[in-house]
Amino acid sequence: MINRRGFLHNSSAGFGWLAFAGLLGEQAQAATKKPLPQFVAPVKNVIFCFMDGGPSHVDTFDPKPALKTHEGKAIGKEAVSKRSQSNASRVWLGSPWEFRKRGESGLWVSDLFPHLASIADELCVVRSMVGELPLHGQQNLLLHTGRIIGQAPSMGAWVSYGLGTENKNLPAYVVLNNDWVPNGGLENFGSSFLPATHQATQVRAKGSPVDNIQPADTLSLQQRKLALLAKQDLAFATRASEASPIESAIANYETAFRMQTLIPEVADISQESLHVQREYGIDSKDKHQHYYATQALRARRLVEAGVRFVEITCPSFDSNNSPWDQHGLLKQNHEKNARITEQSVAALITDLKRRGLLNETLVVWAGEMGRTPHTPKVSPTCGRDHHVNGYSLFMAGGGLKGGMTFGETDEFGNSVVEHPLSIHDIHATILHQLGINHEDLTFRHGGRDHRLTDVHGHVIQEIIS
Repeated sequence: MINRRGFLHNSSAGFGWLAFAGLLGEQAQAATKKPLPQFVAPVKNVIFCFMDGGPSHVDTFDPKPALKTHEGKAIGKEAVSKRSQSNASRVWLGSPWEFRKRGESGLWVSDLFPHLASIADELCVVRSMVGELPLHGQQNLLLHTGRIIGQAPSMGAWVSYGLGTENKNLPAYVVLNNDWVPNGGLENFGSSFLPATHQATQVRAKGSPVDNIQPADTLSLQQRKLALLAKQDLAFATRASEASPIESAIANYETAFRMQTLIPEVADISQESLHVQREYGIDSKDKHQHYYATQALRARRLVEAGVRFVEITCPSFDSNNSPWDQHGLLKQNHEKNARITEQSVAALITDLKRRGLLNETLVVWAGEMGRTPHTPKVSPTCGRDHHVNGYSLFMAGGGLKGGMTFGETDEFGNSVVEHPLSIHDIHATILHQLGINHEDLTFRHGGRDHRLTDVHGHVIQEIIS
């Protein structure tokens, strides 16, 4: 008895087999069971500005005057929590930056972020995030995959699976990286049990944006090599118990082939006006700011070209693979992180709005946790430790209300007292704005239907325009 693949291979001099190979790329991109948007949605694309390490909520968007009033006083047993690095003898630490009301909305933003303060009316600040563990790896995985143990697709992979790409010559999910891997590893950007076509394509800031993007062979030779690889892989697929990973690999080869022209073009920011480049900070003498600005500008170019989900990671300036993780030297290093990133993020939001893209692009700015409002001892070099009892993030554009805050922490910023939210709620809201019900975006694996939000999550209706 001959199977379908064997019939196509042997009949009509193999022409059926060649047609089948061409169709496999489309099938793998479509990924069986992929849902379409279930209602008219304002958002086509997401840009995730990942602030790895945990920016301090009480030094950025959540002003707490009581910290200054009680600075140096012991926090006491009532403030101790298992979800943060705390004990009763630790002392409250006030913010070294002043908070001011910004824009027409009067949104509170600290002096740490002068550029973001200038666009305060575009920001939707969530002040009531609650995490699970005060550990970078677990919280990074929770933020990206909805699981502290990983072993699940990243948010970008789910968006790729749910919506596909608007441009078949580019992947749906791109990570604009800065030559390092965050805590939690590459699982933060992986596809896990989803087809491999949905994992992130990484584009580096320095040098060639993607390895081997410049072809070493002529076009005709590349096409012959691809045809040979497809033939060999498809032959292997006929013998494999599960053909999907092999078919996904073939689709990835084809995408990589098509990317050779478009990726260098999209990554080439020299095509942008000098005014725009300066706005992002490309001209900075600080190499870390220059590279971050480069990636931020590329993010806008990628969503313009049809990439669904773009993530920008932070550069590490002191060999710390959690750049915002200031256990000491809080003022010095939070200021350096802000100088490296916040001008570019503000420019990105401004640029998207100027081009009429902000309503259809959701910008998310988030770290994996916040920082303790207390410290072991107040000193010129002290810092803040890991804190998941209550922290902040912001979103902009994408059909959300600007110039507002949602949720509250207590007078010290130590724990959430109003509208506690989990990252599952953020994921559900992002998918909703993309036109997908988070409960319906599922993939069958290991005997059950999995989803980004697992069994959790609700859409935060109060922040939607």
